[in-house]
Amino acid sequence: MALLTIRNLDDDLKEVLRVRAAKNKRSMEAEARAILKDALKPEGFSVARFRKAIKGLEVDLPIPPRSPARKPPALD
Repeated sequence: MALLTIRNLDDDLKEVLRVRAAKNKRSMEAEARAILKDALKPEGFSVARFRKAIKGLEVDLPIPPRSPARKPPALD
C-alpha cells in the first residue's frame, strides 16, 4: 500500500472531512480513502450503459393465464 501526505489542506476543508468521517463512523483517513476511491473508480455499472448493451434484444414473452386463488385453509 502507498502512503499519501496532503500538505496545506485548508482548515475548513479538514473540518468538513472530520465531520463527514464522524457521520460515516470512520476515521478521517478512511473517509479520505473512500472519497478518493469513489471519485477515481472506473465507470462501472449504470442503467444507461446496461440499456445500451441490450438495445435490440427486446423479446415479447407471452404472459400465461392466472389460475384462481386457492381457498384459504380453515383454522378451526
